[in-house]
Amino acid sequence: MLSYVVPVAIGMVMIAMFLNLFRLIRGPELPDRVVALDTLSINTIALVLLFGISIGSSIYFEAALLIAMMGFVSTAAYCKFMLSGDVIE
Repeated sequence: MLSYVVPVAIGMVMIAMFLNLFRLIRGPELPDRVVALDTLSINTIALVLLFGISIGSSIYFEAALLIAMMGFVSTAAYCKFMLSGDVIE
C-alpha cells in the first residue's frame, strides 16, 4: 500500500512546489513572496521526507531537520530585513 501512496504524495508535493514557485515569481507584494518562499521550504522538507520513506533510509530525516532550521532562520532574517532594512544591528 505504501508503494502506491508515496509516489502520489510526491506528485502532489511537486504540484504544490510549482504553485509556490509561481507565487514566488509573480507575487504582487514582497510579503507574498516571503510567504511563498517559506512555504516552498516546507514543501522541500516534505519532499525530502517522502523520498526518505520511499528509500527506507533515516539519514533523510536529519537532512529534513537541517532544511527546516535553515528555512526558519532565513525567513526570520528576511522579515527583519523587510522591517528595518538591516539584518544585524
